[in-house]
Amino acid sequence: MGECGPGLRMLPRPDLNLTLGALIVTVPQTSESVSGLSDNPAGLVLTDIAAQKVKALLEQEGRDDLRLRVAVQPGGCSGLRYQLFFDERDLDGDKTTGYDGFEVVVDRMSVPYLTGATIDFADRIDAQGFTIDNPNAQGSCACGDSFH
Repeated sequence: MGECGPGLRMLPRPDLNLTLGALIVTVPQTSESVSGLSDNPAGLVLTDIAAQKVKALLEQEGRDDLRLRVAVQPGGCSGLRYQLFFDERDLDGDKTTGYDGFEVVVDRMSVPYLTGATIDFADRIDAQGFTIDNPNAQGSCACGDSFH
């Protein structure tokens, strides 16, 4: 079992109601209904619960120019890690999917890794935070913060 790099966070995340975390744990998809299935150039979907949480966090930010950016970056003990953050930038090749009141943006290099993935939000006594069920992930590290 390898160690995750500095700054990696694992669930539970009690501070997640204030900011979006940088890393996500891969978990099985929930049975909750899924938003954004049609016309989805970004290649991933958010459950209704995740979409509500993102919308609430964006409202807390008080800015109408921010979008949820989801990316895959090198790092972690399995080689790749997820990043979720609010971003106002438009990068060349970005793929954007609109939801009710906000947009999700994926950069062109991350789209192949995220196509078919589902983002959910867990708010239970044993776990709180955004989760990603990614059919493209062949495995993950023991701590669940990165994948390959």
